[in-house]
Amino acid sequence: MHEDEVRATPDLVERLVCEQCPQWADLSVTALPDELEGTDNVLFRLGDELVVRLPKIDWAQEQAESDARWLPRLAPHLPAAVPVPVHVGRPSGGYPWVWSVVPWVAGSTPPRLGVDDVRLARDLAAFALTLRAIDATGGPAKPPGSRGTPLVHSDAGARAGLERLRAHDDGIDLAAAERAWDLCVSAPDWGGDPVWVHGDLQPGNLVVDDNRLVAVIDWGALGVGDPAPDVAAALWTFTGEARDAYREAVCPDDATWLRACGWALAPSLTGIDYYRHTFPRMAEHGRRMVRAVVAELT
Repeated sequence: MHEDEVRATPDLVERLVCEQCPQWADLSVTALPDELEGTDNVLFRLGDELVVRLPKIDWAQEQAESDARWLPRLAPHLPAAVPVPVHVGRPSGGYPWVWSVVPWVAGSTPPRLGVDDVRLARDLAAFALTLRAIDATGGPAKPPGSRGTPLVHSDAGARAGLERLRAHDDGIDLAAAERAWDLCVSAPDWGGDPVWVHGDLQPGNLVVDDNRLVAVIDWGALGVGDPAPDVAAALWTFTGEARDAYREAVCPDDATWLRACGWALAPSLTGIDYYRHTFPRMAEHGRRMVRAVVAELT
């Protein structure tokens, strides 16, 4: 998926667990199915109740320590489970980064290309609003260009992504996409206090059971800043009436909606080409996001 990816294997996980977590040495190690894989980590079941998460790319190498520091603070306040690490492992045996063991949550993920489920939209809205309301004093500030910071920091990258797409026929009106981006990046910045932001409330990071939200996973974009990236779940995750219900619940003003559209658009404009051949599902999700934002704004 990435040119400089580090790919963990079950044998490597078994060695790391035996060395650093001998209490779990007898548990089986099983790679999760390919369709459950994301962009940043490789996941392995450890027995029936645990998951080992190992970064596969350098930009994800700080997530395990971030999770261990911040998720215990957030978890008691949230209406769904979060993967508080039960072990943080150190680099060893040729594996270069900090890794973690987290609880397994039974359930499934919603359809990757969007779901029109108003009840789930309300569940996720309640989660996002509760997260937003937790005291953010001392929380980790987001670096420029990351989700939760002013969109202007992503302007150059989004426009470069647009230019790369001109060499392909992705079924996207690129002129309309550029007009939509112009609207988003010109929206007023967030004027309120920084709030907690998950930053990636996409279907693959939600666990549902009987169509109810039971857990929110993958907190690699966690920080405090503008809530707009979590508003963007209206586009990332929902369609139809569910999209409207989610937006109505979590979006405080029109400017925040424009910035949310921007956070749906910017990573899509860059990600379509990046994942075109290595992760086609992600590229297709990006195409759908561009079309969805264009339909919203032009």
